[in-house]
Amino acid sequence: MATAAPPDAFREIALPQGTIRYIDQGTGPTLVLIHGLFANTTLWSLLIPRLAPQFRCIAPELPLGAHAHPMKPDADLSPLGMAQLIADFMQALDLRDVTLVGNDTGGALCQLVIAHHPERITRLVLTNCDAFEQFFPPSLAAFQYGARLFGVGFANFLAWALRARFAQRGFLATVSNRRMGAGELDAAFRTMLHLPGVRRDVTRFLQGVSRRYTLEAARSFPSFRHPVLLVWGKDDMFFSARLAQRIQHAFPDAALTFQPNSRAFVPLDQPEALAEHITEFVDAAVTARASDTA
Repeated sequence: MATAAPPDAFREIALPQGTIRYIDQGTGPTLVLIHGLFANTTLWSLLIPRLAPQFRCIAPELPLGAHAHPMKPDADLSPLGMAQLIADFMQALDLRDVTLVGNDTGGALCQLVIAHHPERITRLVLTNCDAFEQFFPPSLAAFQYGARLFGVGFANFLAWALRARFAQRGFLATVSNRRMGAGELDAAFRTMLHLPGVRRDVTRFLQGVSRRYTLEAARSFPSFRHPVLLVWGKDDMFFSARLAQRIQHAFPDAALTFQPNSRAFVPLDQPEALAEHITEFVDAAVTARASDTA
């Protein structure tokens, strides 16, 4: 069973938006791992150990409801602001030739990054995520509309509802087949429950969510001349196989594989298979580029 990363595994960096905590492990080609709503580096806890022997794995904690440090009050936490934060993070670490890996809401943010800040990205990996008109899917629209109607009171209500272990497990059961341990649950929910600034941040993000961002980003997909890999959990309740196929067909060079026995959180449900897919994908892309430049 995975556990939360030990405190000494984390680093911190000051950005204009605030302090970002992140994990940076391994050496080799750079992977930047982007989690989604109400998630943090716990999402990658089973995947990074499988990739770090061959890759440099960098996983920032974005201000999406499970982050360690609230952002500055004037930080732009709209979807475009979040894409700018990711770009600023990569610039601050001087990351180049990046394979961007996104899951859930993080996959939508990756799409905004390649649309508006593509200069450091040379490969893209998407697992189950928002795209096109589905930002959010209809079954999850209550999150954005709740935040718009009730402001931070909506996030406060969620935090109240998620105090109980059975509520935490029920919430995660919609996105993962795994039963998470107590340490993982604490790592996933602690800051949401105890830090008002975290609830303020996620409220501001939720209030800005709109399909116009993902629809606009999708118009840039035909001009993304880099390889794309989609690894899609087949048991997902929110993001359909049809959506995955639509994303694949929108890119000039995209491969799609469906992963059995996985819901939306493929990095937790099938970390070994996902690590194999990413390794093969990056190795093939690096080899192909070397052949083209030889």
